[in-house]
Amino acid sequence: MGFLDGTRVLDFTQNLAGPTCTQILAELGAEVVKVEPTDGDSARAWGPPFSGGDAAIFRAVNHGKRSVTLDLKRADDLTVARTMLEDADILVESFRPGVMDRLGLGAEVVCAAHPRLIYASISAYGERGPLGSEPGFDALMQAHAGLVSVTGHPGAPVRSGASIVDTATALWTVIGILAALRQRERTGRGTHLRAALFEAGLAYSAYYIAGFLADGKVPGPQGNTFPLIAPYGEFPTADGRIVIAPASDRLFGRLCTALGLESVAADPRFATNPDRVAAREEVRRIVSRKTAALSTADLMGVLREEGIPCAPVLDMSEVCEDPQTVASRALVGDRVLPPLTWNGDRASEAGDVPALGEHTDAARAGAAWAPPGDGEQKDEGADGDQ
Repeated sequence: MGFLDGTRVLDFTQNLAGPTCTQILAELGAEVVKVEPTDGDSARAWGPPFSGGDAAIFRAVNHGKRSVTLDLKRADDLTVARTMLEDADILVESFRPGVMDRLGLGAEVVCAAHPRLIYASISAYGERGPLGSEPGFDALMQAHAGLVSVTGHPGAPVRSGASIVDTATALWTVIGILAALRQRERTGRGTHLRAALFEAGLAYSAYYIAGFLADGKVPGPQGNTFPLIAPYGEFPTADGRIVIAPASDRLFGRLCTALGLESVAADPRFATNPDRVAAREEVRRIVSRKTAALSTADLMGVLREEGIPCAPVLDMSEVCEDPQTVASRALVGDRVLPPLTWNGDRASEAGDVPALGEHTDAARAGAAWAPPGDGEQKDEGADGDQ
């Protein structure tokens, strides 16, 4: 299901945020040429673990692309890049602001020469503010945007175990690109869009920031709870852990029924969610005593019978074997496919991860892009001027 069939993406990104963005475009059918330095995207070496000669993290976000290695400081290699640009619909880059300008591939110059091009820039802090030229990685952005301060337990704030800021930045960039493609259909012209990791981190912090501005209280690490609902979060079982989310007064009543806590449901101290949030620790102790007496499987059965939202805490080996994972068909080999279906079908599977420089010779020969075929037709845009 190639929604973006015939769309060509020139990918000047490394590490995680940019490659995640361009892999999503590849999954949607776009043809992506990844331009790597001669020693490769540094994420190829981010391991162990390794698979197929590359780091697993690199493989996770670089399926379905072609790899062309260029030294953009060399005139002949820069000429190859400019030649590929002539047939590109989208350029995605993740250098520090100003680097592409110094290479002669900055947005102002390139977009003037190719007015239909959608030029997407990903950077740490964007082009405004005192930190615009600073580098950035996910852990730094989680810290700077306040996410580390509300993650973990009191006295021990931590980074999220997943690179959530990189992923969020990738998703926002894809959204921007798709919107720009829609605009180009109407106007025949591209645009220069920018995405910043720091700002994606701020977007994740939005309700914490709104809360602070509302009452002036600085939130701290939330542990495995949610600050606005109680009880809500992780609870012990006889053989593991479970997350329970009774997110309304009605569901709290059902939880109490399921656990034999009818007197707690009738206690006026716990009548409403704000009451329970104020008494969070006491409510948690009461519920935990009950959950800890049951196995995870038995507790899940009791709660689901009462319609209580809940989920087991699984490790990655358990996730891979979980019946829901298998049934979803979202895991294929070592790949997690995009979490979307259209009329029951997933996006077309992108191809394998390219070897470093696998398609460089073709690019130097002027054949970086795959020849049209299998019904593929290049989108000429509203004005057909390219």
